[in-house]
Amino acid sequence: MIELRVSMEMAHPAADIWRIVADFGQDPRWRAGVTTMAPDPPGLVVPGTTTDEMMRFAGRLYYISGVVTSVVPGREFVWRGTSGIDVEGGRSVVPLDDDRCLVTMWFRVRLPGLLRLRAPFLERMLRRRLQQNVRRLGDLVTTDA
Repeated sequence: MIELRVSMEMAHPAADIWRIVADFGQDPRWRAGVTTMAPDPPGLVVPGTTTDEMMRFAGRLYYISGVVTSVVPGREFVWRGTSGIDVEGGRSVVPLDDDRCLVTMWFRVRLPGLLRLRAPFLERMLRRRLQQNVRRLGDLVTTDA
């Protein structure tokens, strides 16, 4: 199993970050490799929001369906995969003051079969991508502002 958590302080109001991280339809704008993300219903997540994602990683194309299992509006949500990869994760935005917040993204993925042998390599790649995505999120919010 690979477990990753990345946090980054951002010089943006928490509400501005939440509007992007809690709207899966925005994911292709800031998550590298995500070519398609179709949430139902569209817009900000609610418990039961489902997703269909197409993602390119390590030279392969992955199709992942998921569901949001819990939401604290404006603060955090948790999701899990329902088909494709055995994965779960979450995103949180914690206000530090009016113009700063702490963004945290985490996930856990269970690798099947022989992929377990590549876990250390895949973990490094996934960590790097997660860190890049959080930075890209901050850049996107700056650009949108």
